[in-house]
Amino acid sequence: MANSSKIFLSAKWLDLAFLNYAVAPELLRPFVPSGTALDSFHGKTYVSLVGFRFCETKLWGKVAVPFHSEFEEANLRFYVRRESDGELRRGVVFIKEIVLKPAIALTARLIYGENYVSLQMNHKISLSEAGIDAEYSWKHNGEWSRIHARASGAGKMPVEGSLEQYITEHYWGYSRQKSGRTIEYRVNHIPWTVRHASEARFEGNAAGLYGADFAAVLSRPADSAQIATGSTIEVLTGSTS
Repeated sequence: MANSSKIFLSAKWLDLAFLNYAVAPELLRPFVPSGTALDSFHGKTYVSLVGFRFCETKLWGKVAVPFHSEFEEANLRFYVRRESDGELRRGVVFIKEIVLKPAIALTARLIYGENYVSLQMNHKISLSEAGIDAEYSWKHNGEWSRIHARASGAGKMPVEGSLEQYITEHYWGYSRQKSGRTIEYRVNHIPWTVRHASEARFEGNAAGLYGADFAAVLSRPADSAQIATGSTIEVLTGSTS
């Protein structure tokens, strides 16, 4: 896989709420793309339910699409790694991604093979000197589900070798096409400051979107949670193998 350096999309990803769950590796292995291996942190494999804001979104790094520059996303993801020419590439694989805009979902499915769906979405962000309160919600089959996280204090760079660093510093994306081939793409951004979430929860019916096994995971308290400040990002065009 040789990665292209062309920018497909640039944006700001802001106020990222991460709810992280340790799971059995057997749950994730059927979703691992060819050429990658399931990653772990201190012997544990994780899935993360993530909500965040897309802002100032542009195609090819410069073309703003009317009515598609600002929107929410929520995704369920896990972590993989891949060796390439002596480089360890740590990446994410998405079980499902939710956005408001149908055109965004269609584009991501066609170009990157990602499992996007378009649903009605909302968010609430409350930022003060005391901290931040973040909520992302979506409506599926007439029911609302939501991610909520609350953190106090100022954002700080994650401690080297910490779980917070592991969760937030994966700079590659991988998806599996129906043909069985793998798409690999790079996501550029600076390391994010994070706040440890003192409160974090998922509420709603997850089975309809994620299936019974993942719904069972999301029904329990998260093993860890954080809110990342975010930054400007660049999603590069991908390659297939």
